[in-house]
Amino acid sequence: MSATDTAPAPTFEEVVITTRRSVTAPVRVYEPASADVAGTATVLALHGAGGWLPGEPVLDGLVAAGLRVVAPVWPAWSEHGDEDRLSDMQDFALHGWDVATEMDLLSGPGELHLMGHSMGGMIAAEMAALAPQSVDRMALLCPAGMWLGDHPIPDIFAMLPYQLAEVLFADPNVGEEVLTGGADFSDNATLTRFMVARARQQGMAGKILFPIPNRRFSERAYRVTVPTLLVWGQQDRLIPPAYADAWQAALPDATVELVDGAGHMLPYEQPAAVVAAVTAHLAG
Repeated sequence: MSATDTAPAPTFEEVVITTRRSVTAPVRVYEPASADVAGTATVLALHGAGGWLPGEPVLDGLVAAGLRVVAPVWPAWSEHGDEDRLSDMQDFALHGWDVATEMDLLSGPGELHLMGHSMGGMIAAEMAALAPQSVDRMALLCPAGMWLGDHPIPDIFAMLPYQLAEVLFADPNVGEEVLTGGADFSDNATLTRFMVARARQQGMAGKILFPIPNRRFSERAYRVTVPTLLVWGQQDRLIPPAYADAWQAALPDATVELVDGAGHMLPYEQPAAVVAAVTAHLAG
């Protein structure tokens, strides 16, 4: 059995920081049991367009493996606002580095790794292109950021909530449960809160994902010199595995791990497989 099967879920502390750009950002900090040991490696983890969910089994698994995890919340995914302060991909990438600076991730004795899922993977890759010298290793979970004409990516902004599970999960029944978090949408107040929050998040994500998730990253990929692991769901219907080959070809040092029984939301469908692949990669 893996650590994610046997260990109790780690708890996290949420701190709220203000960056030099005056953006307010909540940050989840997961400390492993060995956090008092000098040189503990840190993973700066970036969420996708769905935000951090109540349960994050991959983050829990990384902590159980002895890694420290710092997981910021992007503007629009918290109650603090500040969506208007980030306008384009460069803003997102620089905000990521601003968070790393405020959290003292660039001056500590331990290694700093980047990990991102989907939209978060797209941003992590851009961060590594800007400052490859600041990253030891990187893991990207089915990142957005490229476009293949033979494999067009469906427009999630045009989908109704019930349609998302069909595209994002290998098992749509699991997807509905994960995406709704057990919320009762027959209650009008609950449905209204959900739709308002989703509208804010889609507006923010749309700055870098709409109308297509392509900001010409392939032209900057040569700068990402850090060893990179690409983890992809074999049944990903949003960004199909053909994109894994495109990312691997574009990056100077990249390997691919395909995970069966998982779609685009593989961190929630096959977390143990994702944790095993990521920890092995980060350990070198």
